[in-house]
Amino acid sequence: MKKIDCLSAEEIKEIVINFSEQSFRGRQIYNWLYHNNVTSFDMMTNIPVSLREKLSSEYEFTYFVEVKRLTSSDGSIKFLFRLEDGESIESVLLSDGSRISGCISTQVGCRMGCKFCATAGAVGFKRSLTVGEILAQVAALRKSAEELFDESLLNLVFMGMGEPLDNIDNLKKALTILLDDEAFGFSHRKITVSTSGLISGIKKFFQMESPVNLAVSINAPNEKIRASIMPVTNKNHLNDLIQTLKNVDLDKRKRITLEYVLLGGVNDSLAHAKEFVQLIKGIKAKINLISYNGSPYSKFKTPSENNVLQFQEYLINNNLTAFIRKKLGQDIAGACGQLAADYKGV
Repeated sequence: MKKIDCLSAEEIKEIVINFSEQSFRGRQIYNWLYHNNVTSFDMMTNIPVSLREKLSSEYEFTYFVEVKRLTSSDGSIKFLFRLEDGESIESVLLSDGSRISGCISTQVGCRMGCKFCATAGAVGFKRSLTVGEILAQVAALRKSAEELFDESLLNLVFMGMGEPLDNIDNLKKALTILLDDEAFGFSHRKITVSTSGLISGIKKFFQMESPVNLAVSINAPNEKIRASIMPVTNKNHLNDLIQTLKNVDLDKRKRITLEYVLLGGVNDSLAHAKEFVQLIKGIKAKINLISYNGSPYSKFKTPSENNVLQFQEYLINNNLTAFIRKKLGQDIAGACGQLAADYKGV
């Protein structure tokens, strides 16, 4: 059986026409799927029974079941979902007291192999998620945000399990549906995709009609350090990545976010900050500094608070916009992949 909730508006319209039905039924079905987030053809009450029967004879909904949730003292909630093949993924509702954001996964595991990442260390790589599995996370988090916080989910970050640009085709299709006012209706300014720095994926990303925000994990001031902690560097060299980011055609109101995970004793010194400032000159960007959380699957240490503040101060003194990302969900296996690994008994 094919999955109905992996399809675009045009694909659904074509199905309806092939069933010898009026084409406007396609838009009605699309709205039921992605605006109302129904999980059964029987719930599509303005669709004729005969058409619902035709659909159910050839199509089904993506299997997606919540199996566990953990609530942090800061209000963030991590969800573990089981997929049709028995694999598990994580999604998170992040609450910082002023807004709710949804953190979305794009793969079961990740093949990038970043040395400090719980997903790489604990789960490895299994497969990429379908469009339906990506969208099902958003639908589940949106429903939970309304039920638990009495708030609408307006912000999405693709920073969960997996490398989004390693699943670029399904990501782009999901984003198109998420941005459609007749579907999920998110603003492109409220969605951020995070990448470890796949250059080919970044180029494809900026070919999108309405590109959302991009965050790029740099995490090092030079090639040697980056290659030692991020194997993706071996095929996506740092200087090539920096040049790509300098050359992208950005909306005048947007900036690329450069993410820098500070690892104690590895990349967090004042000398590293000075080198980093020289590296990123010419990129229209803001910087998110992330103090490493720590993980039972990693050997790296959390940097000292003094080093984090010193790093930020140097960037600010060099006219760069630099924030220290607030740590959320530390008491609920906050790093991506930890909950899935624990569930699997890794």
